[in-house]
Amino acid sequence: MKQRPSILTPVLGRAALGLLASSLVSLTACKDDDDDDPPAATGEACDPEAENEEDGRVCAEGLTCDPLAEGEGSVCGTPLELRGQVIDALEETGIEGAHVVAFDKTAAPISDVAVTDADGNYSLSVPAARNDDGSVAAGVIFTLSASADDYLAYPGGVRPAFPVDASELMNESGEGETGEEGGVDFVENASTTIALIPLEGDEGVTISGTVSGEVGAGTLVVAEGLGSPALSTVADLSGHYTLFNVPAGSATLRGYRAGLAVTPESVEVMAEDLEVDLDASEDGGARVSGSVSIVNAPGGSATSVVLVPASVFDEVLERGSVPFGLRAPGGGAQPNIGGAFEILEVPAGTYKVLAAFENDGLVRDPDESIAGTDIVEITVNAGEDLDISEGFKVTEALEVVSPGAEGPETVSSAPTLTWADDSSEDGYELVVYDALGNLVWELLDVPRVTGSAHVEVLYEGTALIPGMYYQFRATSWKDGQPEPSRISRTEDLKGIFVYEGP
Repeated sequence: MKQRPSILTPVLGRAALGLLASSLVSLTACKDDDDDDPPAATGEACDPEAENEEDGRVCAEGLTCDPLAEGEGSVCGTPLELRGQVIDALEETGIEGAHVVAFDKTAAPISDVAVTDADGNYSLSVPAARNDDGSVAAGVIFTLSASADDYLAYPGGVRPAFPVDASELMNESGEGETGEEGGVDFVENASTTIALIPLEGDEGVTISGTVSGEVGAGTLVVAEGLGSPALSTVADLSGHYTLFNVPAGSATLRGYRAGLAVTPESVEVMAEDLEVDLDASEDGGARVSGSVSIVNAPGGSATSVVLVPASVFDEVLERGSVPFGLRAPGGGAQPNIGGAFEILEVPAGTYKVLAAFENDGLVRDPDESIAGTDIVEITVNAGEDLDISEGFKVTEALEVVSPGAEGPETVSSAPTLTWADDSSEDGYELVVYDALGNLVWELLDVPRVTGSAHVEVLYEGTALIPGMYYQFRATSWKDGQPEPSRISRTEDLKGIFVYEGP
């Protein structure tokens, strides 16, 4: 372990290929010195691991070697970048020194960290699945993470990661003129602007380091023992991590990722920034299995199951960061669990098991009067498989109508919170949280609705703050003895809105 005062230096080097099974791509353009055998042009086959023609065919200078979207092999194409800005959500000013990392659809990091300039601008070189002609394939989606001193990390709080669609490409030669030789294609739009929420109160120091060199890519690094939920971040493609805003005290740094066990390190956090490298251990991973029961939902409904380290789980918001690979189904597949599930190569630790956490039209059954509806906590020991005896009951969600049906939605006045009526309810509970997890309004006796497909309630809580993100949640209930029982609720990741002011 290295533990010493440090001055943070951006990690901008390219990582070796093959760090994660889902990221076997090249981020660098290759140059060939053999004039008799010219390097590959756009749309021609290439070897992503080759450094020169002796290793395999490389791309011409200014091109990148990325995998084909269909079939096997790789092809040369114009390099792709994600460009944007990190801003203060309340002041709408750029944030200097923010860290940004890109991820693919499996939640694997596909870039090293980019550090924003004085105006909050950043640029990330990223790989992308390609068509035969070298163009970026349809349906390529990225997500981004961002963190900075004195700000809530994104995604975090009520905010999930917003997708970045690579179909909206531009080129340095002009909008719409993509694929230009010697140029760079890039995505820069509203989805690449990241607004961070300022934290409340005094903040702490920064801890940075590397997780097991290159094999640590995608590891969720957590500073446990300094409050709940614990601070966390995800290591980039080179395994580098940075934890901002760490308060003083005794902490244990742990790492979570499928297929990787990390030796915990104890640190004393005081007034100076620290650099702490984390090493892989020889502990084996475990197999976690169980079963889900879907009730009172449309036929063919399917869900997913994730493991969240208990230390990062927010008891109020009922969510937390999911380490790479600790999800069923794996590989970024669409939710398809309707009964038995298993999650492989789980490192030792204590986890919350969440079913129906994603936007799949389903939610964990909120009826506390029956079995199988509690949030289950498990402790996984190194190399010991665990079969969860408790079942997981999942039911149809109350559909969010507005705001936030498809993603974070902007509102300019107090919104009318609208969701689908539950035909068997006697009433509803309604709560609204801000991005920091503060309860800003609740109405626990919303009357039942008859003759309408939707329930509509005008927000009447504390004044909304321009630039702040919020989420509303509605839960239906039915009279019972001795207490009412909950029937259903809106989904965990919907109902999110941002107030832009009048």
